[in-house]
Amino acid sequence: MKLTLAAALMIGVASPAFAVGQLPEGVAPVSYDITVRPDAKAMTFSGEETVTIDVARATKTIVLNAAELKIGTATLDGAAVPFTIDTTKQQLTLTLPTLASVGRHSLHFAWTGTINTSASGLFAIDYTNPDGSAARMLVTQFEAPDARRFAPMWDEPGYKATFTLSAVAPGDQTAFSNMPTTSVTKQGDGTTLYHFAETPKMSSYLLFLGMGDVERKTVMAGKTEIGIITRRGVVDQGDYALAQAKRLLTYYNDYFGQPYPLPKLDMIAGPGSSQFFGAMENWGAIFYFEPELLYDQKRATQSGKQRIFTVVAHEMAHQWFGDLVTMKWWDDLWLNEGFASWMENKSSIDLNPDWYAAATAVAQDREGALQVDSTAGTHPIIRHVETVDQIGEAFDGITYSKGQAVIGMMESTLGADTFRNGIRRYMAKYKYSNTETDQLWSELSAAAGKPVAEIAHDFTLQPGVPLVSMTGARCINGTTRMTLTQGRFAYDATAKQALNWRVPLALGVVGQPVTRVVVRGAKPTPVSVQGCGTVVLNRDKGSYVRVAYDAPTHAAIVRTFASLALTDQLGTLGDDFALAKGGNQRLDRYFADVAAVGEDANPLLWETIAAQLSELEARLPKGAAKTAMRARIVATLAPAMQRVGFQATKDESPLIATLRETLIAVLGDKGDPVVAEKARSYFAALVNDPNAIPAAIRQPILGAYASNATSAEWDALLKLTVAEKNPVVKNGYVRLLGAADNDALAQRALGLLQTNDFSAPQKASLLRSVAGGHPDMAFDFAVANLALVNTLVETSNRAGFVVSLGGGSQEPAMPGKITAFATANLPPAARGAAKATVARMAARNLVNARIRTDIAAWATRGAGSKSGS
Repeated sequence: MKLTLAAALMIGVASPAFAVGQLPEGVAPVSYDITVRPDAKAMTFSGEETVTIDVARATKTIVLNAAELKIGTATLDGAAVPFTIDTTKQQLTLTLPTLASVGRHSLHFAWTGTINTSASGLFAIDYTNPDGSAARMLVTQFEAPDARRFAPMWDEPGYKATFTLSAVAPGDQTAFSNMPTTSVTKQGDGTTLYHFAETPKMSSYLLFLGMGDVERKTVMAGKTEIGIITRRGVVDQGDYALAQAKRLLTYYNDYFGQPYPLPKLDMIAGPGSSQFFGAMENWGAIFYFEPELLYDQKRATQSGKQRIFTVVAHEMAHQWFGDLVTMKWWDDLWLNEGFASWMENKSSIDLNPDWYAAATAVAQDREGALQVDSTAGTHPIIRHVETVDQIGEAFDGITYSKGQAVIGMMESTLGADTFRNGIRRYMAKYKYSNTETDQLWSELSAAAGKPVAEIAHDFTLQPGVPLVSMTGARCINGTTRMTLTQGRFAYDATAKQALNWRVPLALGVVGQPVTRVVVRGAKPTPVSVQGCGTVVLNRDKGSYVRVAYDAPTHAAIVRTFASLALTDQLGTLGDDFALAKGGNQRLDRYFADVAAVGEDANPLLWETIAAQLSELEARLPKGAAKTAMRARIVATLAPAMQRVGFQATKDESPLIATLRETLIAVLGDKGDPVVAEKARSYFAALVNDPNAIPAAIRQPILGAYASNATSAEWDALLKLTVAEKNPVVKNGYVRLLGAADNDALAQRALGLLQTNDFSAPQKASLLRSVAGGHPDMAFDFAVANLALVNTLVETSNRAGFVVSLGGGSQEPAMPGKITAFATANLPPAARGAAKATVARMAARNLVNARIRTDIAAWATRGAGSKSGS
């Protein structure tokens, strides 16, 4: 459901409203003792458990969660009790013959379940060994609402309990879980029974079980054993992640002020994929799909290597924010995901300074948040969640990226030391417990010695992006005076829906001390800063805000662009790009920024410009203007490509390496003949040498080949895909089959979904890939083959998958088709993703109407030019 601002405000300042889908209060689990016996060949499992419960008030009914389980028996204190299952609510209700008294009781269940082919509950990952033999790994994925597919549970974050898990595995395989094993016993039938130690008190979605033909490699970090678990033969590819995890554990133990409490921290690599996640923070047993964890030096790019660090940093941060301290209900999911996203960036800044992580966050993470928050499809960071489908919707860019940006703003406002002290107070006070957001603000306020909730509420309880505009800057006697006004920034009519923020803002003249102010509401705010010269608002882009300048000040920024801090250069590019799209100013200001970027500028600037120009070209319909824009992009970026070259050099900066990747990807996508021919020659060499493409450019080169492929070249890619035995490489090739620009090849890719050549996750990734360039085709296929498509993705995420396929369409009929699909196939509470997608499409059409003329004008007047002028 979509909440009004007033409803959202009530959520943050009081306890969350009780959700329709939540379990009734009064009975809570204390401990679970679970034993499961998977049959990987039959894709089924059986289980039994004893749950110690605490009854707070006498009751004749006990309600917990269960989904897709066939319950055989249920007993309370040894006596059988009747039960019913509500499949819609995913709830199991026990009806007792007499009142259960206040105090401790024992429940026992036995059941059977299904091993899934996509990542929910207990699921299988099928892959091929190097010798061509088939293999199957079993693992679990429980966040958000899928522990109930494994065992009957109080499957809500607020019901913390301890878990003692046992599992029967084939005799030639190894089982692994959150905690170390306490015993491993060979059974008479050749299987092995594993008993694992009891977990700390934790939420059900953090429980984990895996088994397979695996290897494990470990390092020690203080008293904690850190392990990598992989399919056999690739464990050494975990060395990089192990080394980084050791650094991160020391860093986090210090930052949070609470030592990691478990005896071991395993990182498990699965050779599969999902459309919805890359890793999961199970306490003590973090699961990753292989590309997010394993560093293959023969195939991984620099950006892939950096992503491994940031994903490991993200999931390890969850061991505190999310696992040790957990949100009470999904309304406050951002406490998990926003903080983990922020910590991955903060740890990168401190531990890998040559990555320029602070500037990268401005150009990518911050811009991503501002982008999704600028249409009618946005929502507050804290929003009320009612149903299972709405839990899935909560895992979005607002929760992650805006959450990250707002946390960064609070640290910038309070100061790093004060902010960290508040976090330490919060961790110490609420460890092994559940919280709501205002409890965090209370601890930060205590550390700061002043209230912080007013500012924080403005950015977490209401949607949207504030816009601060500066006018009338003039220097008098060594002081620059100006007026600041506040409004709302958006790409659509929500810009006219007035909201007020208390915006903490750092500003100042370049080279002079920074002045800090709080801009409140629409009333003009006079501000004075020290010195005379170019004034920059939102210095280092620490606040979550768009800023706009009057013409003279913007002209001064362009003249002195090279003297600005890198964060301010990137932020200016981002703001001017967005303000043009929002109709606040002409696109010419952005192009003036581009012209001010020198050839020897920081590579991050050219990486950002390449992505922005690519977006502008994508907004043009097929025709002369689009062709001209492609040529202008090639002319603008070709000099940079010539400087970095196709070959990596020894000891080059990571920024050069990632710029090279971006340039190849963008130029290849725009049909640059040099890049296209290079991609074809490299691909031809793969037939005889699987490592023919240098690792530094492997992914963008393959992308360039796939997007420009002819029918014969696509056939060659398909042949290579079918023959490939490395499961991770094969997954990548499958995605590439859907990346062809050619319509006929996209149709052929969709045809592969109706064959048995690929696994369900591979088919889902192929369909998603086709949607990237052919959204109408992919959406129409999915609607026509809905029964098939529903088997490819996780049950709890189906509501948003099909509608997302059509989100990139520019056809006028598509919004109506998405709405009609949602109305016909989804319950009202599950239509949020469809509504948000339609809103973003409407905003995109408004932006296109505003700026297409300016794009075409820049493309045509600069024909043959290599600069941004």
